Amino acid sequence: MNTDFKNEFGDWVIRFRWWIILFTITLVFAAASGARFLSFSTDYRVFFSKDNPQLVAFETLQNTYTKNDNIMFAVEPKDGKVFTRKTLAIIEEITQASWQIPYSIRVDSITNFQHTWSNLDDLVVQNLVENSLNFTDIQLQKVQTIALSEPLLLNRLITPSTNITGINITINRPEKSITETPEVVAFARNMKNQFQKKYPEINIYLTGVVFMDNAFNEAGEGDMKSLVPFMYGIVLIVMALSLRTFWGTLTTVLIMAFSILTGMGTAGWSGISLTPISANAPTIILTLAVADSIHILVTLFYEMRHGKPKYEAIRESLRVNHQPVFITSLTTAIGFLSLNFSDSPPFQDLGNIVAVGVMAAYVYSVLFLPAMMAILPLRVKTVASSDNIIIDSLGDWVIRNRNLLFWSMIIVIAFLSIQIPKNVIDEKFNEYFDTRYQFRIDNDYVEEHLTGFESIEYSLRAGESGGISNPEYLNNLEKFATWYRQQPGVIYVSTLTDTMKRLNKNMHGDDQSYYRLPDERDLSAQYLLLYELSLPFGLDLNNQINIDKSSTRLTVILESISTQDALALENSAQEWLKKNAPPEMASHGASPLIMFSHIAMRNIDSMMVGTFFALLLTSAILVAVLRSFKLGLISTVPNLVPMAMTFGIWGWVVGEIGLAVSVVAPVALGIIVDDTVHFLSKFRRARVELGKTTEEAIRYSFHTVGTALILTSIVLVCGFLVMTLSGFRMNVQLGFMTTIAIVCALLADFLFLPSLLMKLDRTKT
Repeated sequence: MNTDFKNEFGDWVIRFRWWIILFTITLVFAAASGARFLSFSTDYRVFFSKDNPQLVAFETLQNTYTKNDNIMFAVEPKDGKVFTRKTLAIIEEITQASWQIPYSIRVDSITNFQHTWSNLDDLVVQNLVENSLNFTDIQLQKVQTIALSEPLLLNRLITPSTNITGINITINRPEKSITETPEVVAFARNMKNQFQKKYPEINIYLTGVVFMDNAFNEAGEGDMKSLVPFMYGIVLIVMALSLRTFWGTLTTVLIMAFSILTGMGTAGWSGISLTPISANAPTIILTLAVADSIHILVTLFYEMRHGKPKYEAIRESLRVNHQPVFITSLTTAIGFLSLNFSDSPPFQDLGNIVAVGVMAAYVYSVLFLPAMMAILPLRVKTVASSDNIIIDSLGDWVIRNRNLLFWSMIIVIAFLSIQIPKNVIDEKFNEYFDTRYQFRIDNDYVEEHLTGFESIEYSLRAGESGGISNPEYLNNLEKFATWYRQQPGVIYVSTLTDTMKRLNKNMHGDDQSYYRLPDERDLSAQYLLLYELSLPFGLDLNNQINIDKSSTRLTVILESISTQDALALENSAQEWLKKNAPPEMASHGASPLIMFSHIAMRNIDSMMVGTFFALLLTSAILVAVLRSFKLGLISTVPNLVPMAMTFGIWGWVVGEIGLAVSVVAPVALGIIVDDTVHFLSKFRRARVELGKTTEEAIRYSFHTVGTALILTSIVLVCGFLVMTLSGFRMNVQLGFMTTIAIVCALLADFLFLPSLLMKLDRTKT
């Protein structure tokens, strides 16, 4: 953009100020009307692309058997005894009531467990507990003995100490409405409250996949309702203290609102469903929108304080800021758009929403903001000398200590870069939510006292229709289950072989010596058929056996486990299957735990590509805008340095990289480029237009843009620190790491870039 165009643009904005204001309001209303189509996703699967191999494997397993989406009532009698008449009666009542939960297809508890025994030549199948209030002491003891000896119950629905029990409800949502999950959760919570009130002698805890799904929804909605207003308050305070003008602050607040409405409204028109990740878009847009306004307003009021009339000050502010504001908006948008390389759709949505909001903020900042300033009664106190004494002193200090700063920064950068390998891809998927969510509190308690939340599941093929009755297949299945039970961190294993061993014992007069797998295929098939015909509706074996009886489902329940440990355990299982089982039994583990364990690694691989393209495109833009290959090349250094410092600090202090941290690089790149662009654009102007030396150009950059860079960095830091107040761990990590990157970027541009320029830019003006 040449000088004449910039002056003409300022004249044009002032001349058509009223039309610009009218056009802006119309545009905002048109875009914002799409917000009515926004909704929150209530499914954790939204974090995975449709072709994600782990998601495909999990969906295939669930389509083969029944879904494992569940709700669990964990019932803890205050006297610590489950096997009493009163407590068992309560379990019976809750079990019966649980069938009324919307979309429930199965209810499992110790009371309706299908206990089997022999009566002469007949197989008897019935509920383990019925009418417990009439039980004798002998019956109570018998029921307890059976439950504690049953592998399908122990450490899943009852503890060895019999102090807490579980009622597991399998939920099959039609997935036709976003209200299904909240409906199920509300019903279950109402049930809990009713039974808790009716029976004060028990404590009830609620957990399960459905509650985790709902927690994603609650986290997203809660953050939008609390964090955005809080960020607005912070920005108001920062703007009021720094600009000291009511009308400038008010107009900036309007631009923030307009940008958010445009971004979120466009998301609504696009059919995007919000998640806890994409729900951060308003806070990020708000933060970035302020930066554009601050640069224009700081220059505007600086010119007015030094005697220029308002219209002339507006023209000058647009002349010196229009290009860098456009470039910073464009590079920021590119950084966020590179999130489309992510393997996780919520991050793609976040990138697209923020990119639209950032470009909208640019349009409103260079059109609506100066148009409003042109019609509002601005009163600015004229000053005779520079009011940038502190920032000018900083510039002088940097120039005087150029060599010390250069080598000191090199040492710091090198030291922090060495720390980067300390980062390992690891996190705990069940700790995504903090303890402000009741789901997390209840889930932690249930994991500690009853059973685990995470699981790994396998669909193990027999190689032929009806092949699951083959003794060889059953023996291999039993060996695999035994191997898993011996692994550290494994709480419970569900396998068909436990049922088959019990049936073999039953069909031999309940002789304990026959508690083993049948030796003949025909016997196994007959036992299984007889058992299936005796099971009541809703408690069949469809959750364990496929239709043609060619494969079975094996489920492993684990203690709280990190993603690295989960993948290591699954890799060990693959090695065991490869060495000890026939090829047809080969099966990869599938579950939400496995999906989340893989996604961070997949995301890092894809985001490295995204970051590379974003950096390449950004560098090309800077070379073109600065009209200097050397300056464009130099600009990549202060853009890469903060990234290395950030990941080095993270490796030094934290050391774990999860799904959120894996996308920080392109997000941070899009933001930290802004400081470099503004500093170098002023540097080039001083060198080319004003004919200054390198040192004088650096002083000029500090003087003209230093204050604005500090103010925008403060606002950006506040904005991303607000994200750390979220109860959703991904948002906390994204906020913390981006904050570190912003601070490192300011240090690099104030301390390292000037000393680098003075070493490399020695050409005469």
